[in-house]
Amino acid sequence: MLVYDRTRESVQHRIFRDLVDLLDPGDLLVLNQTRVIRARLYGKKVPTGGKIELLLLREVDHGCWEAMVGGQGLKPGSRIEVKEGPQAVIEEDLGRSLRLIRFISPVKGILEEIGDVPLPPYIQEVLDEPERYQTIYAREPGSAAAPTAGLHFTDALMEALREKGVRFAEVTLHIGLDTFAPVHEGDPRDHQIHQEWCQLTPATAEKIRQVREQGGRVIAVGTTSVRTLETAGIHSQDPLRIAAYEGPTDLYILPGFQFQVVDALITNFHLPESTLLMLVSAFAGREQILSLYDLAIREKYRFYSFGDAMLLI
Repeated sequence: MLVYDRTRESVQHRIFRDLVDLLDPGDLLVLNQTRVIRARLYGKKVPTGGKIELLLLREVDHGCWEAMVGGQGLKPGSRIEVKEGPQAVIEEDLGRSLRLIRFISPVKGILEEIGDVPLPPYIQEVLDEPERYQTIYAREPGSAAAPTAGLHFTDALMEALREKGVRFAEVTLHIGLDTFAPVHEGDPRDHQIHQEWCQLTPATAEKIRQVREQGGRVIAVGTTSVRTLETAGIHSQDPLRIAAYEGPTDLYILPGFQFQVVDALITNFHLPESTLLMLVSAFAGREQILSLYDLAIREKYRFYSFGDAMLLI
């Protein structure tokens, strides 16, 4: 784990279990408890038999899903037959490879039987243990990708942190399209980020308020926790006394963003041209992050979903 202290501008090379030594009693780790659903489906067009692939992103209403599609000629009115599942009709072209798809019978309850875990495109191998792509605290099904900063945590580490006096709180953000959508625009501000559903409960809001009053730090585990916390902050009358929030977020964090809730961040090393890298650059400074990434490459840190971690304090 690469540790960067933004105040001292100092760097340490540690291992993730050293987090116990790096955090203080009274600090609050905020975890995204979303769970990846088996949202990758395969099938064929009806009646031509052309192969298709679906990645379900979110259920818009009962039986109707926003999905990324792969295949030829998938336009409104096209019929699809899912392998070992129901037929569906494409209702609307939402741009790029995004479609609105309605299934003739509910699919949500059978995804565990008919779907595959939607691994990022740079992971080619088949996971013998799909739970490796879930955090140990994943509770709420709904994501098309894992909040990968949380993959480093073990039960033993979380218990050691609790024994030290570090507290935990949970938020939920169901990860959707933009995990898979690179920023190609010349000006990143022109990039369109799609909405994702998030929730910060009254119980979590109260924990954050207590930590603030007691002088502890709010430490986001992953960029999705950051977006949930800062979304709630924006919707609160007083960000220092954050209120509960539940609903959509299209918060797009770029350098220049003023963070109101998050004091420190645990994250992985992200893909270039991604909104995740831009968020991290906003938190620690673009030039500083580029310098840290160059250092990480020289020190042979592993990047992306199953890679190493970075702690920005």
